[in-house]
Amino acid sequence: MTTFTANPIPILVGKPNPFVVGYWLLIMCAMVLVMVILGGVTRLTHSGLSIVIWEPITGWLPPLTIDEWQDLFLLYKETPEFKKINYGMSLDDFKSIFWLEYFHRLWGRIIGLAFLLPFFYFLLRGWISRSLASKLIFIFMLGMAQGVLGWFMVQSGLSDRPDVSQYRLTAHLAVAIILYAYLFWIALGQLHDQTMEKSTISQNFRRLAVANFLWLFFTMLAGGLVAGLDAGFTYNTFPLMDGKLIPDGLFENSPVYINFFENIITVQFAHRLMAIVSVILVASLWWQARKEIASILDLWPFHVLITIVILQFFLGVATLLLVVPIHLAAGHQLGAFLSLTACLWALDKLVYRRKIVK
Repeated sequence: MTTFTANPIPILVGKPNPFVVGYWLLIMCAMVLVMVILGGVTRLTHSGLSIVIWEPITGWLPPLTIDEWQDLFLLYKETPEFKKINYGMSLDDFKSIFWLEYFHRLWGRIIGLAFLLPFFYFLLRGWISRSLASKLIFIFMLGMAQGVLGWFMVQSGLSDRPDVSQYRLTAHLAVAIILYAYLFWIALGQLHDQTMEKSTISQNFRRLAVANFLWLFFTMLAGGLVAGLDAGFTYNTFPLMDGKLIPDGLFENSPVYINFFENIITVQFAHRLMAIVSVILVASLWWQARKEIASILDLWPFHVLITIVILQFFLGVATLLLVVPIHLAAGHQLGAFLSLTACLWALDKLVYRRKIVK
């Protein structure tokens, strides 16, 4: 009698391939950036509340018949946004805001596939180590949580108010930043090669770099509150607010801390101040890097960082002065993520540096 022996599926049998994995992760970072810009434009065009249902699995297909369009439009007519703001909207007008939100959600699904399919392929080839696999699984779960949080944010604009909660919007932004930053950091770690070695930079310099990263992170969150409260549409002068360097009414609400989250004057003033401090902190980091880092190549991230942050500052001022035009506001949001990207790149150079050939 002939017996057959099943050959096991070759899982995790190859050698890790950090460069392929690293460049794949950089592509994922670029896709997340596109998602961020799509989300920003969706918010700026008031398109985010056009789809009032959430179907994570089946919702990838848009309406295909006039009846399906009418059904979706009837659902939208029940929202506070339609009743209080868009009550004169036609079906064609509805379609114009629907497509932006639709593509925003569709792009999220595409990101999920672009992550999962290569992940399983690399895992089967053995190109991903077990420790890296656990980190990537965490990133995927974070991405799923971001989708749920996005719907949680949309829900806040479907009951009583015609816009979303600034708290939920800022939380949605925070998870996007964390997901992107962690993804980019892992990608950088994969792309180190034999020309790199552990850096001997002083601890104080590293602490300054970490402080820069954290400050940029919280400045971006302050920007999220500005967006959530539409605070950029008021006090459209700079550097003065209502004719003063320090405007009146900063702490008119009680308790005092609530002003930093719900008072338009305080929220905008705080974001302005944090942006100015960001430029100062990054300039000090750049100046210190020029004294402590010998390699011209390793200095590049710091040159890029200070350039982007200065441009981002003036772009923010222009966005305010011109009363938040969509193209400038979207560019300002992109600039924030590029600033964070450059800061992470600079941080990486404080952990690893090129070997000095003697």
